[in-house]
Amino acid sequence: MKELIGFVLLSGVKIFSHLFFRGEFFWPEPKPRDPFDVKLIVFLNHTSLYEPLYLQAAPFSFLWKLTRHVHVPGADITLNRPLVGRFWKMLFPRISTITRKKDESWELFLKQINSQSIIAIAPEGRMKRLNGLDKFGKKMTVRGGVADIIERLGKGRMLICLSGGLHHVQTPGIMIPKLFKTIQMRFEVIEIEEYLQSFSKEPKRRKLEIIQDLQRRLDEDCPPPLTRL
Repeated sequence: MKELIGFVLLSGVKIFSHLFFRGEFFWPEPKPRDPFDVKLIVFLNHTSLYEPLYLQAAPFSFLWKLTRHVHVPGADITLNRPLVGRFWKMLFPRISTITRKKDESWELFLKQINSQSIIAIAPEGRMKRLNGLDKFGKKMTVRGGVADIIERLGKGRMLICLSGGLHHVQTPGIMIPKLFKTIQMRFEVIEIEEYLQSFSKEPKRRKLEIIQDLQRRLDEDCPPPLTRL
């Protein structure tokens, strides 16, 4: 029942996005075959809780697959909010609460990963504000959890989603979005096994190199932010 509710909600978000937003989605040429046949979704440039609007780019068949198999680590500060947290839990039935403390929550999340899992993660672990920094005034950086997931999976395909940002649609702290805006995203599809082989064989160094590579993509490859007007 939870999966059906999740699918209906995801489909509703997709339809809403099609109706009220103009999506511009950029794929490498030639476009990969079955681009949504992936094990890991890495979302870079986290700017808004309205980012499910990007589901406009995904087919309904993939949304159904997500409701059955996706595992999402979610920040406790978001999931503990009465309305927003409940909505995200209904949207993704297998979302896991992750704290920023050095506790067992991350290891528990990793242990849930199995051969059927699809993992979706925003590896910055926090949201960019209008000034380009997080709410504590620090630079947005990729954290090491995504490297742990890539290592745990070992193979399959990774979909890197490079967001153009949604501050022109909705800014943190403001609930009602601005409609009829353009939303942009650039996609990359990467074979995880080949990706891992492109880095050092020494585990600690490889983890650092993965973080540095994703940070470079975050800094250089995201579509430029659109005007808020």
